[in-house]
Amino acid sequence: MVPFTIPAWLPLLLLPCTLLVLMKKVMESKKQHPPGPPGLPLIGNMHQLGALVHQSLWQMSKKYGPLIRLKLGSVPLVVVSSAETARQILKIHDIETCSRPELLATGSFSYNFLDIAFAPYGEYWKELRKISNNELFSNKRVQSFRFIREEEVASLVQTLSQSAASKSLVDIKELLFSLSTNVIWRVAFGESFEENKWESRVFQVKLKEAISLLGTFSASDLFPYVGWIIDRLTGLHGRLQKSVQEMDVFLQEIIEKHEGKKVGEGKEDIVDVLLKIEELQNEQGSVTLSRNHIKAILKDVFAAGIESTGITMVWALTELMRSPRVMKKIQAEIRDVMGNKGKVNEDDIEKLVYLNMVVKETWRLHPPAPLLIPREVMSPFKVNGYKIYPKTRLHVNVWAIGRDPKIWKDPEEFLPERFAGSSIDFKGQHFEFLPFGGGRRACPGINMGSTLVELTLANLLYRFDWKLPNGMSKEDINIDEAPGISIHKKIPLQVVPAAYI
Repeated sequence: MVPFTIPAWLPLLLLPCTLLVLMKKVMESKKQHPPGPPGLPLIGNMHQLGALVHQSLWQMSKKYGPLIRLKLGSVPLVVVSSAETARQILKIHDIETCSRPELLATGSFSYNFLDIAFAPYGEYWKELRKISNNELFSNKRVQSFRFIREEEVASLVQTLSQSAASKSLVDIKELLFSLSTNVIWRVAFGESFEENKWESRVFQVKLKEAISLLGTFSASDLFPYVGWIIDRLTGLHGRLQKSVQEMDVFLQEIIEKHEGKKVGEGKEDIVDVLLKIEELQNEQGSVTLSRNHIKAILKDVFAAGIESTGITMVWALTELMRSPRVMKKIQAEIRDVMGNKGKVNEDDIEKLVYLNMVVKETWRLHPPAPLLIPREVMSPFKVNGYKIYPKTRLHVNVWAIGRDPKIWKDPEEFLPERFAGSSIDFKGQHFEFLPFGGGRRACPGINMGSTLVELTLANLLYRFDWKLPNGMSKEDINIDEAPGISIHKKIPLQVVPAAYI
């Protein structure tokens, strides 16, 4: 057998490659990246993330600190897990970090580039933000929808009264998400949800699929240039395309129904408002709001509005059922203030101080979106002595910040009294409490969502006492979280309403 020998020229050929690898490692070490767990080739740190990503990142922050760096596939990611670091990112360095990644979780989900939440930073986003603040979610507009909220809450109370009369067990998530959907449907489309049951149910299915896809890791997102092949093989690409096309057809039909409709001042729904802006911009030759933009905004309104309010109300009632002391205290406040009035209106909400504390405490422990929608760094900056480079994605782990023992005493306990006499609010100016984000990218629909949450909870706690199924104690209530972009309760809360006389 002829012995195998290494050609003399092979080491010379490999030497430049070796030097390049070494130089790259030296350069990476000089970049002063934030600390983080070592990853694997190709996949980076993907294998270290569990089903509940925010909890995995929280555990990592305990070891590596409030600013950690990972790689998901080929995408660099920095996660913030402390209030002070969040303040630096969202306030001091807001302008350097206020854009969005070109591909967000769903690769080719085309509407992502057009709506309020996902559009990259630029003139178009600024114009869209101005429209959302001044037209869609202004205090005047939110107040114009008051009658819708009060009618739908009254309808829910009537449904629960029937369940109370028959002592029936109810799935509170199903009822509260139905309420949220009904309200947003009427706010956006101006039609009664019940009058369009088939159409609305179809839309619910399509929207649920779209939200599910938003929380899906896409190979084309994590592995540019080659990931699209994997997405096609797994069927994700086909699901994305189908979801986009179905949503597009549905929203186009809704918009066409509104065209040419005459609506009185103060009675417009969101589609009416957007079509009026489109017409005005066409006349002025200014930034054009196209039909695709309108569809994207409507998708955003539904996805954010239904999810955030429904999730918050479910978790609030869950925590109240687990804490009889807090339940007794909040019901006493509402019933003392309201007396025999029979129902709580929005004018009454400001008198219910402890209710406001309960809602805040719910958002501290159960923020609707545990990881704020990722930002993308536009220009380099330093934070905590580390350099953050362009194209890095930034996540703020508000779930972890809400459980930071350096900020919150007994952070795992549901204690609404911690907000007594506190000026901390949820508008994005207090970085220890960011359920709706902060800086330029804070959620514009905060007032609309918080108003519905408080009005609904006030009426449910005023009109009913709540009991667990026979044989079940408060210790049996499961508070596990379900995986996803939003924190849903994994196991539904089933309760028996009893009418309060």
